[in-house]
Amino acid sequence: MQQLQFETSWDKALAAQDRQNIEKIFSETKYLNSSDILCSPIREAINHKEELLVSVLVHNFSDRPLTFNNTRLLYSVKGDVIADEAFTLPALVIPSQVSMPWTFIFPKVSYIIGTSFKNGRLEILEIPFVNLYK
Repeated sequence: MQQLQFETSWDKALAAQDRQNIEKIFSETKYLNSSDILCSPIREAINHKEELLVSVLVHNFSDRPLTFNNTRLLYSVKGDVIADEAFTLPALVIPSQVSMPWTFIFPKVSYIIGTSFKNGRLEILEIPFVNLYK
């Protein structure tokens, strides 16, 4: 059965209203295991460095831990990809059958500036490793 977990720093710093919102999203989406990995949107924002912040509830419905090692993430709005970046996050491991909130930070050069970021969809893809020295 799917469980909601918070990474330690999130657990300590999360405001009560934000926690309630995430718990509500979890209760509404925890049975949507139509795929191994699913991201439910929480919020989008642009920070002071003009980076795109995409907060999602990552559902790992699979039977293996989810790690981010050169993992490609696409953020699209109405079917148009507006952000594309590979993420390596050694500290982020989402265990099997666990949902965890996370904010992915897309650098300014990795997204289309001037578009609307609302009601988007984050997709996690695997980038195959290619050995260039074969």
